[in-house]
Amino acid sequence: MESEMPSLPAASRPALRHVLTHLVTPLLMCLGMGVAYLSAFHAPAPHRLPVAVVGQGPQARELAQTLQDKAGDRLDVTTVADSDAARTRLLDRELVAAYVPGGEAPSLLVATANSETSASAAEKVFTAVAAHQGKPLAVQELTPLPAGDPTGQGLFFLLVALSIGSYGSVAVLGAAGAALAMRARALLGLGVALVVSLLGAALAGPVFHLVDHGLFGLWAMSWLYSAGIIAIGTALHTFLGRWTTLTMMVLFVMLNFTSSGGIFQPELQNGFYGALHSFWNGAGFLEGVRDHVHFGGRAGLGGHVVTLFGWLAAGAALLVLAARTERARALAAAPGPDAGEPAEEEMEEAVGV
Repeated sequence: MESEMPSLPAASRPALRHVLTHLVTPLLMCLGMGVAYLSAFHAPAPHRLPVAVVGQGPQARELAQTLQDKAGDRLDVTTVADSDAARTRLLDRELVAAYVPGGEAPSLLVATANSETSASAAEKVFTAVAAHQGKPLAVQELTPLPAGDPTGQGLFFLLVALSIGSYGSVAVLGAAGAALAMRARALLGLGVALVVSLLGAALAGPVFHLVDHGLFGLWAMSWLYSAGIIAIGTALHTFLGRWTTLTMMVLFVMLNFTSSGGIFQPELQNGFYGALHSFWNGAGFLEGVRDHVHFGGRAGLGGHVVTLFGWLAAGAALLVLAARTERARALAAAPGPDAGEPAEEEMEEAVGV
């Protein structure tokens, strides 16, 4: 006797279509995260890694040229006059490593706080050079890291925490706070950013000891970073509705974490993420904090702070545009969303968080 598959009641079909439509967002998140993270991190390789050979004589120049010829575009090899000049360029973050040949044990000057992975890549290159000369390589660290962050990557995970606290708050401000005027939402956003930044500073300082000085500057940059994300997200909710969370994840997770320099610097990534690194807000925060905490603000701190202010200014401009749009909609007496939509938006945005 043939059995028949039960058919879906007609009354349930709209509900099924509704569920399937909302499943598009998490599936796109899965695809986007996979593409972004794997394209950024799956095969790191040096690309014009800036290193130097210390010395003024023909031997130093010959060694630098030999390294450049063998490495091709993987390295960018120059020479510097002496160790003091090499230290200056390393602390200005112009070099990843500087090789000092000669003597019983040639040495390699590195500043790991710039990037642990880039320093490790340079160390592998010059360990092979020293071994070819039959000598051991001595590594000299110029920027000792705190005991709470021996690899220097703890600041990247602080960036992750600040980002999630910021874009997660957008779901509440945009959906649950939709009945409030845009000015009220903007002020609430500033308050939320303050709380997020204070939590971040507490985690980085007294809780996990990622930094042992410069905590006030880290807090200030955390506030700028968080406020920019919340302002942009709150404004975008006016235009994108339930698609805001996916957009925020693209902007502040998929493109942001991958281009921040927290795991690999641009010289170990492809050109796309290297280009984003030059102006994206995550890179502005992370490199700004590194400059401030580990390099005394000498290696471009001002430019990174300008980047954070630029993103906050973009958020402010979008808030003004969103407020005008909402006023225009109110004047036109456009029909509002049905009663269930805010709850759906909150549910879907909670999935994103």
